[in-house]
Amino acid sequence: MDLAAWYTDFAEREARDSSPVYERLALAVAADPELLALLGTLPPDKRQPNLLFGVVRWLGGPVDDPAACREFVLTRWPAVEEQLRVRIVQTNEPGRCALLLPVLAALPQPLALLEVGASAGLCLYPDRYGYRYGEHAVGGGAPVLHCAAVGMTPPSGVPEVVWRAGLDLNPLDVTEPGDVAWLDALIWPEHGHRRDRMRAAAAVAAAEPPLLTRGDAVDDLAALAARAPRGATLVVFHTSVLYQVPRPRRDAFVELVRELPGHWISVESPETLPLAGLPEPPGELLHNVLALDGRPLAWTRGHGQALTWFG
Repeated sequence: MDLAAWYTDFAEREARDSSPVYERLALAVAADPELLALLGTLPPDKRQPNLLFGVVRWLGGPVDDPAACREFVLTRWPAVEEQLRVRIVQTNEPGRCALLLPVLAALPQPLALLEVGASAGLCLYPDRYGYRYGEHAVGGGAPVLHCAAVGMTPPSGVPEVVWRAGLDLNPLDVTEPGDVAWLDALIWPEHGHRRDRMRAAAAVAAAEPPLLTRGDAVDDLAALAARAPRGATLVVFHTSVLYQVPRPRRDAFVELVRELPGHWISVESPETLPLAGLPEPPGELLHNVLALDGRPLAWTRGHGQALTWFG
């Protein structure tokens, strides 16, 4: 997919019905040869819409007016380019725990959680949050994560977690204001509810920080997994991470994670992680696939707002 098509696809399949600001902005970038030429000088993994828009917001630039955003990027390109080259998309969306919960609750307890691409580790606390699947409430913690679920009976309770660890190339620290500011910049402009729950989840993590290890998903996963306590079910999971991993390394990761003891939960797009036996997705918007040990179970929306079970 070329760069203009990438931004158009982001606008039409990801931002549409979720962020009118980013839909307009992405379409404007897709039609702007000068901006596309600048982005084309960057490595492929540094050209993505979420990264560009997050960097503009982090630098204090406007995103609600495409013309003003264009002017900001063009006149501040050296600063924008510098941040694009050193930062990565680390959207730490605790709402995705609502997608994981039905699977986690059904596994043999207690659990040892290991998240690949953990960012600040906010998805390592599924036992601490509250959930609402329509009118069905699960757990009593905060923040409360809302998910429109179809085709499944929500679990009766939260899992028992006795160990939580994360692996990331650049782990973030929720006690560092600069790291929290980057997490905030990655949240889409209209999503005040996501901003509120990110900060509430950050308070949970700061009260009992997880074990976050700087490392590579292939080279360092087995060593970290070996630190999980005996007697607990190891669960390696990742959500919307593998698209940032080059295909050969992605394949090596899948081969490795299948060999580890315990279970593997993935929430990735079907283009990123192809899986056999998928039904048609529920609509034209971008949907990810929730899978357990490589077996697809449900279509999901990117921030955990909806789940359509078919497994």
